[in-house]
Amino acid sequence: MTFKDHFSAHAAIYRDARPDYPQALFEFLAGQVATPCLAWDAGCGSGQASVDLARYFDRVIGTDPSAEQIANATPQTDIEYRVEPAEQSSLDEASVDLVCVAQALHWFDLPRFHEEIRRVLKPGGVVAFWSYADCKVDADVDGQKDRVYVDLTGPYWPPERALVESGYASLPFPFERIQTPRLELCMHWKVDRYLAYLRSWSATQRYIRARDQDPVSLVENDLRLAWGDPDLPREVRWDFHLHCGRI
Repeated sequence: MTFKDHFSAHAAIYRDARPDYPQALFEFLAGQVATPCLAWDAGCGSGQASVDLARYFDRVIGTDPSAEQIANATPQTDIEYRVEPAEQSSLDEASVDLVCVAQALHWFDLPRFHEEIRRVLKPGGVVAFWSYADCKVDADVDGQKDRVYVDLTGPYWPPERALVESGYASLPFPFERIQTPRLELCMHWKVDRYLAYLRSWSATQRYIRARDQDPVSLVENDLRLAWGDPDLPREVRWDFHLHCGRI
C-alpha cells in the first residue's frame, strides 16, 4: 500500500534533531500491561520510541513503511525493525502486550489500523498514542520561531498537522480508556540544537525543495540574538498529549 512520505528524504536529520520522550511515559506504559514481553512501535520512524521501550520490554518490534527511516534506526539485539505499514503488519495474532504510536497516528488509515490492533493485541493488552505540537522557550525566541512555523512554512504543512496540534482530540479511540498521568516533554538545548530541530520539520524540508532556500536561515540571526549566549542551554517545552486504553 502507498503511504504519505514526508520524512524519508531527511531521515537522518529527523533522527538526530527530535526531542527525547520522558522516561516516565515508558514506566507508566510498562506498568499497565500484565507481562512486559512484546511491544509494537507502529510507525516507528528511526526508532526513537523503540529504543526507550526496549528498556522496559523483553522485545520490541518497530515497523515503518519507509525503508529510509528504518535504515537510520538505532540497531539493538532486542529490537527488530520491519519495513511494513501499520495497517498490515506481519505480527502474529494475539502476540503483543503493548501497541504504541509515537507522533505518527495522523498518517494512518485508522479503521484498518484499529482492526490490526485487535488482531495482534493480547486480551487485556494496552494501546497508547501520543503526540507533541508547538514548542515554547520565551516570548522573544517564540516570536522568531513562529516566523518559520507560521509565516514561512505555514502553507507547506500537510493538512494532518492540524490533528497533531489538537492533540488527536478529534480522532476516534474505540478502546476502554486508561487514566493517564500528566507528562511533560521538556529539553534543555543550546541554540544550534534548537535550530536543527526547526530544520527537521517536514514543512521546512518541503519549503527547501520548493524554493531552494532554507527558511530557518531567514530568521536565524534574529533568533540567535533572541536566544542570547549560544552556549547557554535553554528550556524548550512542548504540548504533550497521551491517549491510552485497552481492548
